[in-house]
Amino acid sequence: MKRYAVIVAGGSGTRMESDLPKQFIQIDGRPILMHTILKFVHFDPNISIVVVLPYNQIKQWESLCEQHNFNIAHQVTPGGSTRFQSVRNGLELIKDDNSIVAIHDGVRPFVSSRTISNTFKMAAENGNAIPVIEAFESVRITDEEGNRAVDRRNVKLVQTPQVFKSALIKQAYLLPYQDFFTDDASVAEAAGNDIFITEGNRENIKITTPFDLKVAQLLIEEKL
Repeated sequence: MKRYAVIVAGGSGTRMESDLPKQFIQIDGRPILMHTILKFVHFDPNISIVVVLPYNQIKQWESLCEQHNFNIAHQVTPGGSTRFQSVRNGLELIKDDNSIVAIHDGVRPFVSSRTISNTFKMAAENGNAIPVIEAFESVRITDEEGNRAVDRRNVKLVQTPQVFKSALIKQAYLLPYQDFFTDDASVAEAAGNDIFITEGNRENIKITTPFDLKVAQLLIEEKL
C-alpha cells in the first residue's frame, strides 16, 4: 500500500517566545520542519509528503527550502484555524483510498525509525496505530469534585505519528469538529473505530517552548 505522511506545522512561535514560527527555528543548521520531513524520507524514500502550513508562512517556507537547498519532493497546503481543519486540508490532497497515512507534528523531529515502522506496520494490519509512552510521574485527575490520584500504570502519553488506513481517517474527518478532538485518534475513535497503540520513543518530544528547544539541542549534540 502506498504510504503518505501529512506533516502539520501550524505553530506561530508564541509559546516559544520567538518572532520566528517554531517549525522554522534551526537546530543543527536546518529548520526543525526539515529534520522532521527527513525522518520519514529516510524511513521510506518513496513516501509522499504533504506539509500543512499557515497560509502566511508558505512563502517563507519556500524561501527556506531554497536557502538550504532542500529538494525533498513534497506538497504544501494551507492549514485552517484549528489543527482539525489543518489535518482535514492535508487529507484532501490524498486521493488514494487504498493507502496508509501518517499524521505527524512538524515539530517532532526526533521520532525514531522504529516508531515510524511500528505504527505503519500495525496500521496496515489493524487499520490504525498510535505511539505511546509510559507515564513515569504520579498522575492526578481534576474535575468538579476536586482531584484524585489514578494508577499511572493505566495512563499512556500519546505521540505522533498517528497512522491510519486512508479511507478510515478521511471518513472520520468528515465529522463536525468537537472540542475534545485533541489528536487524530480522538477523531477516529469518535467515528466508531477502536484505537490500537504501540510503543513510541521518549526522545520524540514536541518542541513548543524554550525548554523543549534546549532539550532538542542536547539530543542533537548526543547524536553528533
